[in-house]
Amino acid sequence: MDLEVPSGGLLVVHGPGGSGRTSLLLALAGRMRITAGTVQVGQYRLPGRRRDTAAVRTAVAVARAEPAVALEGRLTVAEHIAERTWLHPGTTRALVAEALAVTAVAPDPAALTEDLHPADRILLAVALTLAQRPAVLVVDDATHGCPPADHHRIWHALRQVCGTGCTVLAADSAPPPPLGPHHALSLPRHTAHLVRARSLPAAASPAVGSEAA
Repeated sequence: MDLEVPSGGLLVVHGPGGSGRTSLLLALAGRMRITAGTVQVGQYRLPGRRRDTAAVRTAVAVARAEPAVALEGRLTVAEHIAERTWLHPGTTRALVAEALAVTAVAPDPAALTEDLHPADRILLAVALTLAQRPAVLVVDDATHGCPPADHHRIWHALRQVCGTGCTVLAADSAPPPPLGPHHALSLPRHTAHLVRARSLPAAASPAVGSEAA
């Protein structure tokens, strides 16, 4: 099976725990070693040369993939914003403000991240990552810990992120509610996933291509 997600597209990977959702997203992001098959992001192919891996990691930013990638609960929202602008040159407070507007989240700057509503915490992580201006944004467990009433809000926000031209790769335990055009991949439990690249053109905001054996 092959799969191609265009620039500004949305890929939703869903399946039960243990199905490999997180591993697949991290492989597409260049953060997990691929033992079989290949992935291509724009003109860069994995596995490949070291500089290709570095280029993919630069182009693809991970907003959430717990426990490895998560906001620090004991930091305030303001501290997270300051940290992000310090760690990622070019990420400004103005860009963070724009990203917060895109995701429609307005947390209290003085609030501890762990005290935020679960949906606000997830969308804050997405906004902070979007402010880095990645070509591709990854968010795992997109609605985890959120009541069903907030699921549509989160998926709508991710669609808005796609509207900026950023490609979004998201995973969750269940399919999303109706949210417009997107690519979906359902994973059964305990299945080995092989990812093989399809030839894609280079792009300023790269598309993501894969072909699963």
